[in-house]
Amino acid sequence: MPEIQAFRGIRYNLARVGALSDVIAPPYDVISPDLQEALYRRHPNNVIRLILNRIESGDDETNNRYSRAKRFYRSWLADNILVPDADPAVYVYQQEFEVEGRRYSRTGFMSRVKLSHFHEGQIFPHEETLRGPKMDQLMLMTVCRANMSQVFGLYPDPENRSQALLDDAVAERAPLEAVDHLGVVHRLWPISDAEFIARLAELIGPRPIFIADGHHRYETALEYREQIRDMGLLKPDHPANYVLMHCTAMEDPGLIVLPTHRLLRGLPDWSAKELAEKLQPAFAVQTVAQGPEAAADVWQMIETAGERGTLGLFTRKDQTWSLAKIRAEGWEMMDQAASDHTPEWRRLDVAILHRLVLRGLFAIEELPEPKYVHLVSEVVEGLQSGEFPLAALVAPATVQDIRDVSMQGERMPAKSTYFYPKLCSGLVINPLE
Repeated sequence: MPEIQAFRGIRYNLARVGALSDVIAPPYDVISPDLQEALYRRHPNNVIRLILNRIESGDDETNNRYSRAKRFYRSWLADNILVPDADPAVYVYQQEFEVEGRRYSRTGFMSRVKLSHFHEGQIFPHEETLRGPKMDQLMLMTVCRANMSQVFGLYPDPENRSQALLDDAVAERAPLEAVDHLGVVHRLWPISDAEFIARLAELIGPRPIFIADGHHRYETALEYREQIRDMGLLKPDHPANYVLMHCTAMEDPGLIVLPTHRLLRGLPDWSAKELAEKLQPAFAVQTVAQGPEAAADVWQMIETAGERGTLGLFTRKDQTWSLAKIRAEGWEMMDQAASDHTPEWRRLDVAILHRLVLRGLFAIEELPEPKYVHLVSEVVEGLQSGEFPLAALVAPATVQDIRDVSMQGERMPAKSTYFYPKLCSGLVINPLE
C-alpha cells in the first residue's frame, strides 16, 4: 500500500523574493540552454540555480554545478530566502492551462510518498531510464540533501472521492499563485489539517501509483536511500525513505497527454513511392498531402480515424505526406517481431514505429537520436529546415495504456508520453535531513 506523509516543506519567502512567478522553473529535463539563461536573468534567486546550475569554465571536482547549487541552497536558507513551513503539510497543487484553444485545469497534491521497489507492486514505472540523468540527479540530491523537484504520479479514483476531498480542503482558502513562461497558472495550498491528511492517506493507501513523469528522480531516490542505509543512518523515520511526489487521479479531465512526433535523421532520402514499397508488407499506404505545412491536415486525419497503427510519414525527397495504416499481416508481423513483449506493449503506436517499421521493415538497428517535438507547428518548422529525410506523426499512449502496460511489468519505449503541462519546480522543496 503506498504511504503518503505530510512534511515541513521548504518554500520561498515572498517577502524576500517578491513574485513567485519570478523564481519558479520547469523541470530540469525540459530546460533548453536559452531558457536556462533567461531564468538566470529573471531573478537572482530563481530555482534554476538549484535544479540546473550552469556549467562554468574552470569547473573541477570541488567547484562545479552541484557544489554551487549546494552553496545557493544553504545560503538562501540562512538568509531566510527559503524557509521551512511551521507545520507538516500536504500541498494541494492545481494547474490551469490552454491546449489548442481550450482551457483545462488539473488538480492533485504533493506529499512525501514512501519509496518501494517496483517489484513490490505498489508503485509502477512505464518508461525506461538512462544512467546519465540518474547520476546527475543523484549528485544533486546527495550534495543538497533535498528533493528539489517532484515525481509525477497517477492513481485510480473512479469514484472521484479524492478530488472531492481536495476541492473541499481549498474551497475557503486563497492560493499562492504563479504564472510560468508558457502562461500556465500554478496554484498551491499548504494544508496542515490533521483530519484532512488522515482522510487523504486512507483514500490513497489501497491504490497503486503509476509514475507519469520523473522516473529518473524516483529511481535516484531509491539509490539515495541505499546510500543512507549503507552509512548506517537509515532509521524508519528518516526522510530518505520517502520521495516528493505530486499525485493526480487518472480520471482528472485535465490530464492531457500530448503526442511526441519524430523528426528522423540518418535515413536514406526515399520518395513516397519508395517508402510505400518498404512498408507494403505490413501497411496500406496512400499519399495524402504535399508540403510540410500540410502536417496539421495529416494529424487531423490520424486523430479523426482513431485507429491503432496509423502513422503519418513525410518524405523530404518529394515533400510528400503518406498515411500508413497497419493491415492484418502487419499485426502478425508485429506480434512476431516483438514476441518478447506483451500484447499491450505491441499495440502502442510508438512501439509499432520503432520495432516494426524502423527495426523490422527498414532493417535499421540504430539511428541518431530523433528530434522529438509535440506540436504540429514544431513539425512544420523542423521540416522546413530541410534537415530531416523523414518525419513521423505518432499518436500518444493514453493514460489507460500506461496502466495496462505497467501492470504487466513492462516499460514503454522512450518518449511514449508527454504530460502537459509539466509540474514546476520552486513551489516546495522536500528536505532529506
